[in-house]
Amino acid sequence: MSIPTLLVKRHMENLSLRSPSRRTVGATVVVSALAAALTSLSHPASLRIDGHRTVSDVPPVTTAKGAYVPLRAVAESLGAETNYDAKSGTIELTRADDTLRIHVGDRIATLNGKKLTLKTAPFAVRGRTMVSLNVIARALKTNVRYDVSRAKIDVMTPGLVEAGAQEEAP
Repeated sequence: MSIPTLLVKRHMENLSLRSPSRRTVGATVVVSALAAALTSLSHPASLRIDGHRTVSDVPPVTTAKGAYVPLRAVAESLGAETNYDAKSGTIELTRADDTLRIHVGDRIATLNGKKLTLKTAPFAVRGRTMVSLNVIARALKTNVRYDVSRAKIDVMTPGLVEAGAQEEAP
């Protein structure tokens, strides 16, 4: 017998070729089924603006700290105009007499020329600026709500009631 063949034979004798225990197989099946169920149930939060479902190429991002929405999609759905200055990195949102200026990654913004400190800095996802619901509420003077249990984000213009909808009590 050659030396390489002898080494392989000894190595194979030292290997334990036992199959996994029933307990290990059962635990693997349970964990896999749970992961598959959670994956199939997980989906991005739905976004409704003034009662109308809004779809963006980048869906809302939800975390334990809150919900973040694509600024341009929400702002333009509410009649605001958004502009991006690539040279300065400034994103400007204008609606009626209100102007918000922000930068991705910066917690300091300006609203109508006044300094505004944001709880969370805007961030980018696939080229879209994501902002917290708080920014939307302050800059666009809207009511916002994130229902974690139903994965639902609502942005409502005050005084506007969706046709046929019941107004909710506070």
